[in-house]
Amino acid sequence: MKTKDQMLIKELEGDTLTPILIFQRLSGKKKFLLESSLKHERSGRFSIIGADPTFELIGEGNSSFVISGNEKEMIHEKPLEVLKKLLPEDHLHALEQFPFCGGAVGFIGYDVIRQYENIGEPPKDELKIPDVHLMFFEEAVVYDHLEQKVYLVAIPLKRKRMELEKRLEKRSAEIFNDFTNSNSGKAALSAFQASMSKENFIKKVKKAKEHILEGDIFQVVLSQRLQATLEGDPFEFYRKLRVKNPSPYMYYLDFEDYKIAGASPESLIKVNSNKVAINPIAGTRHRGKTETEDSDLEKDLLQDEKELAEHRMLLDLGRNDIGRVCEFGSIQIEKKMQIEKYKHVMHLVSEVSGKLKKPYSAIDALIACLPAGTVSGAPKIRAMEIINELEDVKRGVYSGAIGYFSANGNMDFALAIRTMLVKDQKAYIQAGAGIVHDSIPEKEYEETIHKLKSFLEEQDDITY
Repeated sequence: MKTKDQMLIKELEGDTLTPILIFQRLSGKKKFLLESSLKHERSGRFSIIGADPTFELIGEGNSSFVISGNEKEMIHEKPLEVLKKLLPEDHLHALEQFPFCGGAVGFIGYDVIRQYENIGEPPKDELKIPDVHLMFFEEAVVYDHLEQKVYLVAIPLKRKRMELEKRLEKRSAEIFNDFTNSNSGKAALSAFQASMSKENFIKKVKKAKEHILEGDIFQVVLSQRLQATLEGDPFEFYRKLRVKNPSPYMYYLDFEDYKIAGASPESLIKVNSNKVAINPIAGTRHRGKTETEDSDLEKDLLQDEKELAEHRMLLDLGRNDIGRVCEFGSIQIEKKMQIEKYKHVMHLVSEVSGKLKKPYSAIDALIACLPAGTVSGAPKIRAMEIINELEDVKRGVYSGAIGYFSANGNMDFALAIRTMLVKDQKAYIQAGAGIVHDSIPEKEYEETIHKLKSFLEEQDDITY
């Protein structure tokens, strides 16, 4: 077993293994799997798997709970402020080749913004899940797709070094054991039922347009939630999703009481070696059935003034967000309104970066960007107030952030869209549409349904 300062590393041959197989073989009730469809690029080279967290941080409003085994400590402080104390103050030394070497994995919900901005009383909370849920792992499995190698990595946060060495040996034995900790089988979804009627959604779009015409806002993103019954293992749904909907961010989080499965095209924020990066996505077309049709749709998107204006607005918003925590003069637009194509849709994508300013941390950068302009609108605070007025249910995970804080100071969070939450055999998905002054209400409703259908792929999965 190799060491690099505090970090423990055990290298395994990975030619007979897959991230799915490793996930199924690891023991532990609470687990995660982070993947990417970009396996042959730096950003998607690694899959990360973990099980059996050392402790957890749960945030509900301005209260936080740290759970370790059967112990539960309540702290009357904002969860992201508690998080700053739980992560190592001095970044632990780790090999730069690994994106994650131990740390916190989970989600930061949309409604965390209520702890920093007064946007009104929250609407009905149907799902009853935390605003923040992060699991802290001292060890993880890193699958290198380029080298076809598997690395067991660990950094001591609470456990002693000798105990971690034993845990890595145990993990190694599990990975090469034929037994899998999986319900394996099928996952069957009933037809999804929309949370509101088409007429009601259109009514809300018209109300949003009134705010725009009155000069309150330029844009607001209105969403709706759908619900279905899921029978079987939610992980089987994720396995189908990753094949049918390959995306830069693919994830499965098992919190025991509920599960999250998603395939998001968009990074909310990433921090690597003090470089902050965001990539706003705004502007969408479905993929063509032929190369010619695909090319025509791409040209149409690049010439659509409504889509271009919306993208420029969100690009400026993103630049302002990271400008709050980055050094003056360091903000750069590295990619501007380029087409990126996925299996079902194509998007206009940009990338903005800057250098993190002292004394700010990756957590501060995340707070500065929450929520993304692509799921709220502009100006952001007024848009969120209008969302609070018009949407009937608390958003929860949807339009928040899913990813990790690594013990070496790095961070990578996807925007939580195209994401399913499963709790008590009920599956929930949500999608939104950006409303501007010339929006056609019926088309905005259809956009939310189209986004959900592209996520589910099966055209008959939605009843409305």
